[in-house]
Amino acid sequence: MNCEEARQFMLLAGYGELSFEEEEALELHVASCPGCQSERAGYVSMESLLAQAELNPPPGLLARCRRDLAVRIGEQSSPARRFAFSALWRRWVVHPPMWLRPAGAFAMLAIGFFAARFVPDTSLFAQFAGPAEPASVARVRLVNAAESGQVRVLYDEVRQRELTGSLQDDRIRSMLISAAADPSDPGLRVDTMDLLKNHCERDEVRQVLLHALRNDPNSGVRLKALDGLKAYAREPETLQALAEVVQRDDNPGVRVQAIDLLLQNREPEVVGLLQELLRREENSYIRSRSQKALSEMKASIDTF
Repeated sequence: MNCEEARQFMLLAGYGELSFEEEEALELHVASCPGCQSERAGYVSMESLLAQAELNPPPGLLARCRRDLAVRIGEQSSPARRFAFSALWRRWVVHPPMWLRPAGAFAMLAIGFFAARFVPDTSLFAQFAGPAEPASVARVRLVNAAESGQVRVLYDEVRQRELTGSLQDDRIRSMLISAAADPSDPGLRVDTMDLLKNHCERDEVRQVLLHALRNDPNSGVRLKALDGLKAYAREPETLQALAEVVQRDDNPGVRVQAIDLLLQNREPEVVGLLQELLRREENSYIRSRSQKALSEMKASIDTF
């Protein structure tokens, strides 16, 4: 990596836009280049001054900006327009004249910093957050809990941030609900379910667990959701979800735990479900568990 590339990467690094390999290459270059060390110190000082006037950016800003950028790029459908735009970009942004480079670096930092303050507010996770306004978050990265009951959430806005508080805090709870819907990180969803499962007295949390039980592709997440729904196994909505799981979940362990929760109810619907399960279930343990349950309820193992 040369000095020109390193100084371009410094701008992107401030917004977390570099890959691990790019960050490593930048660090190796800066460590051996006094000029770039001085340049980065200037960026850090400038960012510190800008941060003194920092405001909270709108929810989902980073994801929304990336989406809008992709749309704008797609609109450059004409080859001639794309070529002209590319030439201008290379001439004035990628390889600007020497006299413009200090001003250009400052402008890129300032635009990236202040643009966050004027974008209209829309929620990235509205379908999971319920009536409460979700926290200003592009993506939740990690959640964990301390023995004190405090929950730690590491999340990205325009840059990565951290928030600590109890699950009674609306922002913490909203972020956990957002994390529970993150399709790219099953480990994060498992940790989130482990925290949310003890707070099912809130309807919004129960809805998240029910949604995960029905739809999450990770069996560990579904098991955590089942654990949280134990106290609500007699409620009609939970009963319906359990019946669906028993009939179609592809994990025997999840189906067995769902059967155990269903057996808290001795309703005719449960008897019929177990009889049907005996008729078509291929797993020997589940067949045995269903037969034992029917025997305990003094019900026939045959459907009528």
